[in-house]
Amino acid sequence: MHDHTHHHHGTNHLKPLIWGLVITLAFAMVEAIGGWISGSLALLGDAGHMVTDSFSLALAAVAALLARKPASREMSFGWGRAEVLAAVVNAVLMLLIVIGISVAAVNRLREPQPVQGGMVMLIAAVGLLVNIVVAWVLHRGEQTLNIRGALLHVMGDLLGSVAALVAGAVIYFTGWTPIDPLLSVLICLLILFSSLKLLRDAVDVLMERVPRELSLPVVGETMAAVDGVKSVHDLHIWRLDSSSISLSAHIVVEDLAAWPRVLERLRQTLHQRFDIDHITLQPEPLHFDPTPIIDRVSSL
Repeated sequence: MHDHTHHHHGTNHLKPLIWGLVITLAFAMVEAIGGWISGSLALLGDAGHMVTDSFSLALAAVAALLARKPASREMSFGWGRAEVLAAVVNAVLMLLIVIGISVAAVNRLREPQPVQGGMVMLIAAVGLLVNIVVAWVLHRGEQTLNIRGALLHVMGDLLGSVAALVAGAVIYFTGWTPIDPLLSVLICLLILFSSLKLLRDAVDVLMERVPRELSLPVVGETMAAVDGVKSVHDLHIWRLDSSSISLSAHIVVEDLAAWPRVLERLRQTLHQRFDIDHITLQPEPLHFDPTPIIDRVSSL
C-alpha cells in the first residue's frame, strides 16, 4: 500500500530565455566586428562568450519547452530533467570557452599586438548595458538549474564587458597592451568556479544525490518523531529536477487504522520543515514479518 502526495511547480521559464536570446545574438555580431577591427582580445573573447550565450539560451529555451510537456506512459516523471541536461551542456561549453580564451591570452602575452583602446571602451560600454539587461531579465525568472546555466553565460559576458572596458581605458590612456590578455585570464578564472559549481549541482540531480541543503538522518529523525510513527526505514530523498524534491520511505506504525491521520501529520511536517511535497510513503505494522510469503509457506 502506497500513499502519494504530488506538488507541481510552475514551468514558465521560456519567455525570459527568448528575450535574452534575441538581445544577446543581436549584440554579439556588433561586438565581434568591433573586436576584429580594434584588435582587442578581451572584446573578441566577450563576443565569443555572447555567441555561445546565444546557443546556450536557445538550448535552455528548448529544454524549458520540453519541461512543460506533461508526463506520459513512457516519461512518467515528465521532461523536467531536460533542463538539467541543458545545464550540464552549458557548463561544459563554458569550460571549453575558458580554456580557449586562456590559451589565446597566453599567446597574446608572448606576442603583443596593437589595440584601439577608444573603440574597445565604446563597444564594451554598450555591451555592459546589454548584458545587464539580459541578466536582469533572466534573474526575474524562476531560478532552475537551466536558468542558472543561461545566467552563468550572461554573467560571464557581463564580466567580460567590464574587463574589456577597463582594458580599453588602460590602453587608451597608458598604451600598456598586456592589460588586455591579463584581464581576460582573470575573468576566465571567475567563470571557471561558477561553471564547476553549476556542473556539480546538475550532476547531483542526475545522480539522485540527497539535496545538499538537506540531511538524510535529520529528515528521518524528524519523521520518526511524528506522533503515531514508531520508526522509519528505506528512506530516500532526491531531486526529480532543479525545482522539486522527492521522498520515499517505509513508515512503521502501531495501528494501521490510524494511518490516514499519521500520513497527514507527516505530509505537513515534510512540507513545513523541509519544503518536500512529492512523497511516497508505505505504512507497515509494528510487528510486520518481512519474510517472503513463499518462504513461510515452505516452512509449514
